Amino acid sequence: MDSEDEMLMHDANDAESLDDDFYSGDAADSDDADVTMDYDFIDNDSDDSDDLPSYHRSQPNYTVLAEADICQRQEENITQVAVVLSISRIAASILLRHYNWSVSKVNDEWFADEEKVRRLVGLLEYPVQLPDAKELTCGICFENYPRDMMRSAACSHPFCVTCWQGYISSSINDGPGCLNLRCPDPSCGAAVGQDMINSLAPTEEKEKYNRYFIRSFIEDNRKTKWCPAPGCEYAVEFMVGSGSYDVTCRCSYSFCWNCTEEAHRPVDCGTVAKWILKNSAESENMNWILANSKPCPKCKRPIEKNQGCMHITCTPPCKYEFCWLCLGAWTDHGERTGGFYACNRYEAAKQEGVYDEAEKRREMAKNSLERYTHYYERWATNQSSRQKALADLSQMQAVHLEKLSNIQSQPESQLKFVIEAWLQIVECRRVLKWTYAYGFYLPEHEHAKRQFFEYLQGWCFFPWG
Repeated sequence: MDSEDEMLMHDANDAESLDDDFYSGDAADSDDADVTMDYDFIDNDSDDSDDLPSYHRSQPNYTVLAEADICQRQEENITQVAVVLSISRIAASILLRHYNWSVSKVNDEWFADEEKVRRLVGLLEYPVQLPDAKELTCGICFENYPRDMMRSAACSHPFCVTCWQGYISSSINDGPGCLNLRCPDPSCGAAVGQDMINSLAPTEEKEKYNRYFIRSFIEDNRKTKWCPAPGCEYAVEFMVGSGSYDVTCRCSYSFCWNCTEEAHRPVDCGTVAKWILKNSAESENMNWILANSKPCPKCKRPIEKNQGCMHITCTPPCKYEFCWLCLGAWTDHGERTGGFYACNRYEAAKQEGVYDEAEKRREMAKNSLERYTHYYERWATNQSSRQKALADLSQMQAVHLEKLSNIQSQPESQLKFVIEAWLQIVECRRVLKWTYAYGFYLPEHEHAKRQFFEYLQGWCFFPWG
């Protein structure tokens, strides 16, 4: 694949120049583009999500949810359960949280065994009122208080307002577990509803509790996930089993619903996971050390030799002097063994096969490292080119599109094909980037598949024109 290597070497040396050349070249024939690309072209990384249009060729199989949408769906589910089961909205919200916001699951379990469900989630069928007395003893601080200063859940275990507030605040500060709060009495499992939280918790804790409540709708529901982009507060509801896992949030970030990594079609999630792990693991560092260094014969620290003679002196405190080739003490070397730039002992031992195993291991590590470097550099170069294409797209939309509209005397809406073409470049760069992860893990023995893959990949760099 000479044409590919030449193009990619150009990428590595001057990525910006490559992109300028790429954008200035003639576009491919539109019929070919329709055959090879069937993706939804969306700007994936730009922050100006409101300014970047989306051009879908098919109806998306997901829905992006803002916080208002999440709250609306929560309210609809709570109302539905409350009406069907003839229970309060507080009780309905407790049931939905327990069953991960699945309305059908709540209905099925409730009608199968209502008593069991009530016992499981802490809902009493007949709530009990506080005892009718002037003073009651708090079950936590054991102080006596007037009845109007006492509170209880549906179980009627009395606790003073101060102890309730401390109990609730401590639970909220401990995390989302506060959504399953129960009566403070150790022997009681009665649920504490949101109404008590709202009436007793300080404003700051109430806001935190409501945040947990909203997030639980997304995090406990298998059909919804948060967008993984940093700082994004949108969620995505996905139609499970509907085909492609590619999802594009309103923040313009595209990701895979299945693994939540960045969109990587056509490469499968398993390959992506292995590739990301390999890029972040220390294994390649060890391969580099093995391929490009030798251990000091005395202290065993790795030493790299990149120039000079064969006389090596280890760094302090070791300071051991040895021959780079045979690793023998330098005191045993001199003119009789080949001088400073050769080693007769090494050559003789090599012919006898003494160093075969070590050399073979070093050669294997070197080949493995070179192969990984080949694919990683091209993967990273296409990622860099894609980022530049996105930056150029933003510049086009912010500045050049208006100028082009004035020059051509056409409204900007009539020039949307320019944005479509640019988005296709961005998408092509993304796909091409992940082909290198695919190629790295393609089995060596599958020659026909590898040959066909390299043929298709080579056409991606064909200079159309």
